[in-house]
This record gives sequence, C-alpha cells and structure tokens, in this order.
Amino acid sequence: MTDITDAYFSNLIGRLETLKQVLAEPMVQAASVILDAARGDKRVYVFGTGHSHMLAEEVHYRAGGLAFTVPVLVGSAMLHEGAVISSVYERTQGLVRPMLERYGMQPGDVIIIASNSGVNAAPIEAADYAHEIGAKVIAITSIAYSAAIANGRRRLAEVADIVLDNGLPPGDAVLDLEGTGLRVGPVSTAVGVTVINAIFAEVASELSKSGDAPVYLSANMPGAAEINQKLVKKYRPRNPHL
Repeated sequence: MTDITDAYFSNLIGRLETLKQVLAEPMVQAASVILDAARGDKRVYVFGTGHSHMLAEEVHYRAGGLAFTVPVLVGSAMLHEGAVISSVYERTQGLVRPMLERYGMQPGDVIIIASNSGVNAAPIEAADYAHEIGAKVIAITSIAYSAAIANGRRRLAEVADIVLDNGLPPGDAVLDLEGTGLRVGPVSTAVGVTVINAIFAEVASELSKSGDAPVYLSANMPGAAEINQKLVKKYRPRNPHL
C-alpha cells in the first residue's frame, strides 16, 4: 500500500470512528423518527443531487435494506444526463417541487436529504416542501462546509428537523497533493452511506423485535424471490422505482 493510499484509508477510518461518537445521539433521534414512520406504514424518502444522489440509490431495493425506503431519482439533478448542467439545476430555484410532487409524499413520511455543501437551492426547497406536506426532514450535511460558503444563504442544517453533521471540510476532498495546491480523496459518499446504513440497521433491529422488519434479501439467497416479491407488491404503489 502506498503512502497516499494508506493516508486515505486512515483518514476515512478516523473520521468514521469520530462520527460513531459525535453522531450517537442524532442517529438515535433519526432512527426513532424513521421507526415511527415505519410503524405507521409511512415512507422514508432519500434525496440528493449530484454525487449525493448515490445515497438514495444505496438504500433502494438493497440486499439487507428496508423496503419502505423510496429514492428520489431525478435525472436532470443527477450526473448521467449531463454532469455540468446538473450543477446548474441544483442551484436553480423552483425546480424541486414538481420533481417531488410525483412521489406522493404524505404527512408522517420522512425525507433524508443529503447535501454536503448544504446551501444549494434543491436541498433547501426539498426540505421546505416536506415541511409543507407534514413530513420530517433529516439532513446529512457538512456544517463546516455550509458555514464557509453560505454568504447569507439559507443552510440545510438550519431548516432540517434532525441534522447529521458529517464533519467534513469545505470541498470534501481530504488529502493534499504536495506542491500542487490540489486535494484528492473525497469521503462524503463513504461517510454518508455508512451513517444511513447504520441508522437503517438500528430501525430494522427494532422492527424485528415484533417480527415486522421488511428487509430485502440478496437475489441469490435461498427464499429471496418469494420474500422480495411480497415486499415489492406491498411497497410498489408508493415507490415509482420498483
């Protein structure tokens, strides 16, 4: 392993060890809100633009994942239809509401909004829309990043009901390339999926105590087809991506 590879692993592992302590209480709060939604047959939406949308895909139809999660996947705000234009969309006011309206969000639902920078129009509008509907908002964001670049703009950390601060520096990348002024090694995705999977694991554990944990199995595992088909049948009416 080279020095920089070792540095990346060490940096990421160190951050996760720190967050395990720092986020202990807000993760419990997030799990509690999601647990209440699950017991009320509500849905948990996951939304992010740019690379943050990968958290939404991470939880969707996932082996070991919960079936009541709904990814908010809007091509124009992701990367595959045009990375450059997606950066324009996520900063443009008024685009998120019609995107979210197709999902039929209801009072008592939860939306997890991932935005590392935490100041773009899209995540802020998503939080506002959810509150109008009567849904709870959980944010995964960097407070340090948004504080550094807000310049008077509203911040996701200020409008969410529960904030999971990923503790990342402005710009996301954590390793300096000596003599270049450049930084490499972004970690927001790795941190984000770890946090969200840990929370969902806690929720699943609590639901399993009453024998009602709607967890997908890997398609190659024995009995997976029957279990997954049953879950898809139940949750497809409110998940357009199943």
